[in-house]
Amino acid sequence: MNMRCQWLVSAALGGLLLAGCTSQVTQEQQYSGFLPSYEGLQELKSPTGQPVMRWVAPGFAPDAYSTVVFDGLQFYPAPQPNERVNRQTLQELQAYTSANVKSVLEEKYRVVPAMKDVRPGKRTLILRAAITGVTATSEGMRWYEIVPVAAVVGATEAATGHRDQNTELFIEAEFIDAASGLPVLKVVRKVFGETLKNASQPITAENFKAAIRGMTSDMRTLMM
Repeated sequence: MNMRCQWLVSAALGGLLLAGCTSQVTQEQQYSGFLPSYEGLQELKSPTGQPVMRWVAPGFAPDAYSTVVFDGLQFYPAPQPNERVNRQTLQELQAYTSANVKSVLEEKYRVVPAMKDVRPGKRTLILRAAITGVTATSEGMRWYEIVPVAAVVGATEAATGHRDQNTELFIEAEFIDAASGLPVLKVVRKVFGETLKNASQPITAENFKAAIRGMTSDMRTLMM
C-alpha cells in the first residue's frame, strides 16, 4: 500500500471514530421545534461545567423581576412510550423535573401557574419548558436513533446491545418578558443520566434524578 492509500485509509478510519463520539450538546437536527426560534444559541459552559446551548438577551437582569409564571414542563411533541421508556417513567420525569425547577424559582420569585394570578404592577417572567426527548446511546459508538420522547432500538444498537449505554434527557426552555412578549433567555440542554449496562435495561426516572438536580442547580446560579 503506497503512502497516499495509507493516508486515505487513516483519514477514513479517523472520520468513523469521530462520528462515533457522543455529542455533549443537542445538535441542530435534534431541535424539536418547541422554541419559536433557535437563533443566537451558543455552546457555553454551565456553572457546574456542563456544555449547554444558551442565549441571553443583552441587558437581561433577573433581579428586575418578582414573579414567574410556570405550570410545569410539557412534553413536546406528544409522548411515545414503549418497552424502554414507559408512560410511568415519562410521567415521573415530568413531575420530578417540574418540582425541582419550581423549587429553585421559589427561592427568589413568586411562582404562579397562570398570568391571571400575577399581582398588578409586578414585573413578570413566563417560563416555557419542555422535555423533548429521552433516549440511550451506546458508549463509544455513534448514537443509534432518537425519536422525541421515546427510546427506539435501531439496527446499530440491536447489533451491539451488549455495550454500556448513556441515558440522555433533552430539555428546551425559554424565559419570556411578560410585558413585551419577547424572550430574554433560551436554553437547549442534553442532560446525561446514569449509564445502563446494556440495550435491554429499561430507562427509569431514577437514572436522571441526580442529573436533573445538577441542571436546576445551574439554573439557581444563573437566576440568583
